[in-house]
Amino acid sequence: MSSKVTLSWIASQFEDKNDLIQKKLELDHKQITVLFIKSLIDQELYQKYIINPFFELPTQEQFNLYLFALPQFQEVPSKEKALYFVMEGNVLIEIQDNLYSLDFKLSKNSDVNSTSVETTIHGSELALSDNLMTNINVIRSSYHQPSLMIEYFEKGEVNKPKMALIYDDKKVKRKALESIREKLEKIDMQVITEAPQFNTLLNDQRYSLFPKMLLTERPDRIVYNLAGGKVILLVDGSPQSMIAPVVFFDFMTTMEDNYHTLAISYYLKLLRYIGIFVCILLPGIYIGAVSFSPEVFRTELMLTIAGSRMGVPFTSFVEVLFMLFFMELLLEASIRLPKAISATAATVGGLILGTAVTEAALASNIMVIIVSAVAISTFVIPVNEMAFAIRIVRLILIVIASIFGLAGLTLGFLCFIMYLVNLTSFGEPYLRFYNYRKGNQDSEGQA
Repeated sequence: MSSKVTLSWIASQFEDKNDLIQKKLELDHKQITVLFIKSLIDQELYQKYIINPFFELPTQEQFNLYLFALPQFQEVPSKEKALYFVMEGNVLIEIQDNLYSLDFKLSKNSDVNSTSVETTIHGSELALSDNLMTNINVIRSSYHQPSLMIEYFEKGEVNKPKMALIYDDKKVKRKALESIREKLEKIDMQVITEAPQFNTLLNDQRYSLFPKMLLTERPDRIVYNLAGGKVILLVDGSPQSMIAPVVFFDFMTTMEDNYHTLAISYYLKLLRYIGIFVCILLPGIYIGAVSFSPEVFRTELMLTIAGSRMGVPFTSFVEVLFMLFFMELLLEASIRLPKAISATAATVGGLILGTAVTEAALASNIMVIIVSAVAISTFVIPVNEMAFAIRIVRLILIVIASIFGLAGLTLGFLCFIMYLVNLTSFGEPYLRFYNYRKGNQDSEGQA
């Protein structure tokens, strides 16, 4: 198919002709035809690299050689690819019945961001941007290895965003890489806008409670995991990336742990693990002890709890569910409200709710303390996806403790551990406690 037919076919695909520009430039013995969407291209680049040279260079051959030398220059293999290039923000150029493409995409989101989710006191505050090539530039600038491989592909029938699979060819886990490639080939989605969508799309167990990929916005965490043989997935337009494979303990560490002394790093990790146990078990222990086995605590403590519950018309199970339900509502409201008022609304709401509930004898003072401890413990989990999963596990254990008491809570917690032991993330055991090294293909580092 000739280039003229291809350009006519592309023009026929657009209902709105106002934004589609097709021009024929002629001067002496020089002649080219350009086609582009005006709102998608950088018009300064178009003027600088096409219009000015066309009128300044004396012959067609010199202009052709000039275009061939540009790094954005590429041939167009098919009319479907030509249409995609136009929609992506490229300029199509017809020269002597041959069709070529120049990438002059107008990018307003290429500036790097500051961390807003994974904030730290020490270390870099640099975060990924919404532009794929900018993110790859940031990663390459920090990871100086010639073995760094980048594979580009497109998914999504409607928007077709450009995606990148990044890994170190010498250190990557081959089994995980092949698994990710196979699952990417099977993805069939209308619209893909964010990297976190792949946490579900690449997961064979669609109803798995725990995340199988680690979501991060920090380039330093990406570099650290690349060195550990993991695979990074980036999507154009998304300021976050996905890391795979992962283990449970990857979600309980931060990059800041690498910047402290060993004693401080282990102390902070210990606080997080204590927090996760408090978050999961404390409400269930309260229900089991109050309703089934008060003898497990000291008599003075149980008398204090019983005195605090005097006048409360509900069972401990209903009391816990009542308070935790409103705590979840406050957490959700603090996320959805505008930043200017979210912190104030959540704080005031929590204070008013706690005071009003205890004064109305709908919950005990001990229950308010427990809910506050559980809320604080939830916030020490560094990665939000894991925090959401832990909150659901906590609810399940509360129901078990309300039916079977402390014995059921213990058995339910053991079942939770067994569930984690049986999980895998792209071939890697999810609850693996240790690092191992088996040649260059299986070297690993956790972040």
